[in-house]
Amino acid sequence: MKMIIAIVRPEKYEDVKEALKQKGIMGMTFTHVTGRGEQAGVKFTSRVGDFIVDEIEKIKIEVVLESDDSLDQAIEAIRSSACTGHPGDGRIFVVPVEQSYKISDYHAQ
Repeated sequence: MKMIIAIVRPEKYEDVKEALKQKGIMGMTFTHVTGRGEQAGVKFTSRVGDFIVDEIEKIKIEVVLESDDSLDQAIEAIRSSACTGHPGDGRIFVVPVEQSYKISDYHAQ
């Protein structure tokens, strides 16, 4: 099993969700997060001076895949649907998942 953690622009979340759905990947967790990447924020210039916003809003999407066979398809779906071609499009991480349990399958004895 693998977990994909994708950090994407908020405006691309619905596109990513739909692209994963088209690949048969329904289950996911998403979280509103803030952070910064290689660009270290965005610099704005106004009449009163320059200021830097270094906490950019993003969406973190977590998907656990039962089969490694669908990993490449999921990554391609995320990349193609989240890409604007500009810095700050996001990042994808893949981590191993050793075990997973459904809580509803537990029956106290």
